[in-house]
Parts: sequence; structure tokens; C-alpha cells
Amino acid sequence: MFQIDQRSSTPIYQQLVREVKAAILRGVLSPGDRLPSVRELAGRLAINPNTIQRSYQELERQKVIETLRGKGTFVCLDYRVKEDEEKINAFTENLRHILVEAHYLGFSQERIFTLVERLLHELGIGEGTR
Repeated sequence: MFQIDQRSSTPIYQQLVREVKAAILRGVLSPGDRLPSVRELAGRLAINPNTIQRSYQELERQKVIETLRGKGTFVCLDYRVKEDEEKINAFTENLRHILVEAHYLGFSQERIFTLVERLLHELGIGEGTR
């Protein structure tokens, strides 16, 4: 269900946060779905349980998931996209860096747009996917 790259420079807990969010966007996880327990997911991914716990805490802080004592961890039923000015600015800066790299890799504007459209479609957030 989740893909983690142990060799990536991105911390594992951040990779897992992104993977959970992407799974929700793709419809692999739906509101109310139960996530694997920390211990279960740590075993599946061969990752320290503390790392899984950190990811789950971040997702809870962002109100993407909720933990119900004695029942498990679930995708929030009432998750709503919210605008966070600080995160929007960070996203804009990251996108700027990605576009500079794309230019130096020889990507044309058309190729960038095509790639973005394909990725939006894959994530289920492109035009005509909902």
C-alpha cells in the first residue's frame, strides 16, 4: 500500500505522510477506513515503530486521520482541505526549484504541463476525475 525509499533524502516519516495523503487522493483509502496499527505497519515496511508513530502524529495534527482509543486509527470522516499560508509559500518555493531543475533537464513547457496533468489524473485530482 505504501512505498518508502530508504535511500531518499526525504525523512521516512515525511514519505509516509505523503503516501497516506496520496492513497486518500487516489481513493485507495476512504474516509472512515482503518489504517494499519503502528506495530503492524512497522513490521510490513521494516521501519522503526517510532517513525510510524511520528507520521501518524503529523497526520493527526493535520486532521487527516484520527485515533480512537481501543479501536484504531482511521481516515477522518470530515477531512476538509484547508489553506495554510505558510505551507502555500513553502509549496510555491518548492515548485519554483522543481521548475528550475526541469528547465535544466531540457523539459519544454508543454512537457511539464503534460507531466503535471498526468500526475493530477493519477492522484484523482485532475479535471474530470471527480
